[in-house]
Amino acid sequence: MSSGVTKIILTDVPKRILPGGSWSSMLITSERVPRNRASLGYSLFTPGSVSDPIAHETEELVFVVKGKGELRTEDGDTEVAVDDALHIPPRIWHWIANTGNEDLVMVFSFPVPEYPTTERRSVPAD
Repeated sequence: MSSGVTKIILTDVPKRILPGGSWSSMLITSERVPRNRASLGYSLFTPGSVSDPIAHETEELVFVVKGKGELRTEDGDTEVAVDDALHIPPRIWHWIANTGNEDLVMVFSFPVPEYPTTERRSVPAD
């Protein structure tokens, strides 16, 4: 490994279990990469699953790696699919719905070294 480079393997990182058998992992945090300035995570949403609404204190960047679904907010829904990149402003309530027939896989990042302070709600009724 080159000097200063840290390699994190997804299967070595604990999973946070989400509704519907979905899960998320924080890959790059200050626990694994001391003195980092940003964090990176990976989420997998199973077909038909809907995450609980969350609002972070910081902006979030998201890249869709596989599948399709919707990023839902109080102001409306945004369809997402492979190769889409999203910017979610701070303090915006948002949740993910997998509307496809395969796993929806996303990589996400925050401009802080840990998962940011986040408010949570129960999933809204459709």
